[in-house]
Amino acid sequence: MQIAMCGLGKMGGNMVKRLLQGGHEVVAYDRDAETVARLETAGAKGASSLADIVKKLAAPRVVWVMVPSGKPTEDTLVELSTLLSPGDVVIDGGNSNFRDSIRRSAMLAEKKVLMLDAGTSGGVWGLENGYCLMVGGDKAAFDIVKPALTTLAPKDGLGYFGTAGAGHFAKMVHNGIEYAMMQSYAEGFELLKASQYGYDLGALTKVWNQGSVVRSWLLELAERAFSKDPELKGLKAYVEDSGEGRWTVNEAIAHAVPVPTIAASLFARFSSRQDNSFAMRVLSALRNEFGGHAVKKA
Repeated sequence: MQIAMCGLGKMGGNMVKRLLQGGHEVVAYDRDAETVARLETAGAKGASSLADIVKKLAAPRVVWVMVPSGKPTEDTLVELSTLLSPGDVVIDGGNSNFRDSIRRSAMLAEKKVLMLDAGTSGGVWGLENGYCLMVGGDKAAFDIVKPALTTLAPKDGLGYFGTAGAGHFAKMVHNGIEYAMMQSYAEGFELLKASQYGYDLGALTKVWNQGSVVRSWLLELAERAFSKDPELKGLKAYVEDSGEGRWTVNEAIAHAVPVPTIAASLFARFSSRQDNSFAMRVLSALRNEFGGHAVKKA
């Protein structure tokens, strides 16, 4: 089928390549003309603007938006709403808030343009392994674009889960779970490193990845990281969050669902960004005041 990809970053560019490998005709657009040119050499048809995308697609047009969440996605969808025709399809494959997806779907529906929100997981490995796709939105749109979705996803890695927002809600919770899993691994490896046994964490991780109940793709990535830098000396202890963990905790509060592990993993990321934390200085002062415990002076 014919499909356009708007946003050719680490995931969007590889998705174009996977679609091309699957025999689809892909129109590729990015603000960086050099990136577009590189994908043209791989077989894509380059576009110079959103308007140019629309000109190069036959109806019903299908445009996959793979740009950063928030304002970049909002601006892109608003502009597309003025360019597309009734029956065309827009797919938001970024990490948008599901409430924004519900609102944007309604906005596009006023123009009779169909929208899908596709929670997309796979990272830089998706070109080789495929992308797990959690899709919500208009079922008719899903049926139109299913050939492309099937190419992008690994076997059994594609699902349609309901009306607007369902895909991005599933991806939000997916990423909240990911926060907690990563935090558990991180804490475990720190305890192993602090022990008296001098573990080779790369070797231990390799063993765990062979049949253990804690084996996972994340653990395989940990093994890979330790093989490249056993002490992880090339990294700073600073961990960003891209929003989904916060949204997951907020929705848990709204639904009165306890998610203590996910919440703790989110707060641990906040802690990683503090240098000489004021809260920890308060703890030190209190211990000194009530018990005369020694403190370290700045």
